[in-house]
Amino acid sequence: MTTVVFVLLPGVHLLDLAGPAQAFFAAGDFGRPYDLRYVSGVEPDGSAGGGAGGTAPDAGVVASAQGLPLVAGTDWPELGPDDLVVVPGWRVGGVKVAWPRVSVSLRERLAAHHGAGGTVASVCAGADALGQAGLLDGRRCTTHHAVQDDLAARYPRAHVVRDVLFTTDGGVVTSAGIASGIDLSLHLLAMRHGPALAARVAREMVVYTRRNGTEPQASVMLRHRSHVDDTVHRVQNHIDTNFARTLPLADLAAHAGVAARTLTRLFTRAAGMTPLRYQQLLRLERAEHLIGHGATVESAAHTVGFQDARMLRRLRNTPHPVR
Repeated sequence: MTTVVFVLLPGVHLLDLAGPAQAFFAAGDFGRPYDLRYVSGVEPDGSAGGGAGGTAPDAGVVASAQGLPLVAGTDWPELGPDDLVVVPGWRVGGVKVAWPRVSVSLRERLAAHHGAGGTVASVCAGADALGQAGLLDGRRCTTHHAVQDDLAARYPRAHVVRDVLFTTDGGVVTSAGIASGIDLSLHLLAMRHGPALAARVAREMVVYTRRNGTEPQASVMLRHRSHVDDTVHRVQNHIDTNFARTLPLADLAAHAGVAARTLTRLFTRAAGMTPLRYQQLLRLERAEHLIGHGATVESAAHTVGFQDARMLRRLRNTPHPVR
């Protein structure tokens, strides 16, 4: 049975840990069981941990970022080349990620497992532990979009890939923040047991779909909704739900209770584009997802609401589509 070791450092994000753990646990329901182990990354003297400093009263108890204490083992199991080590991300000391120095023993364990042919993976800021072990040098990697620049500055020999969900490079697998750990785990299950097994696990977890690693961390809905205009948010909610339908500007304005010209002005000021452009980007993003999963351009265009594939091809070939 394949072993998956989760290394828990102080301030570990619960979903960074729970998402991948659930994915590997669920694989057992479909005849592919995994032996899940949870090991504390804190040394008995309180060092190595990635915490805020000081000594740890019990190296087996790890405080999560959300305040829930977790009990982890202090002894590592024997690992083979087929086994996996995962370092979930952490946050300590406020909203900004702290970059503590992990222990020599942890760095050596990560490097040794990889050197013996094993796979080492990280979620979010956990990539920093891999960097300290020397595993990012010369390799493609990623992390949460908020700390990608920091990671690149800390490890100039690494090739930090921005705005992707996960990367794989020579037995080193890194993913973006929080929920992307699920995407990483489903990818690993697909590589080991085939895409059908990964799809069954995704369905068991009620995950919308298994996303490719190259998909962006921030969707159109996230990139253009950081404003505080309630009227525009109401219209965006309507477009998000009905983007495959024809949505005349007059109907959108009526939905918002404002004049069409007013809506265009408010929408452009808040989102940086017109409602039509926003709808086109939603359609384009969804079409790219479908094409990435095997759909033809023609079928993807029809699914997302284009009358034919010509507009979709034009949008795909235009770096900055006109409004």
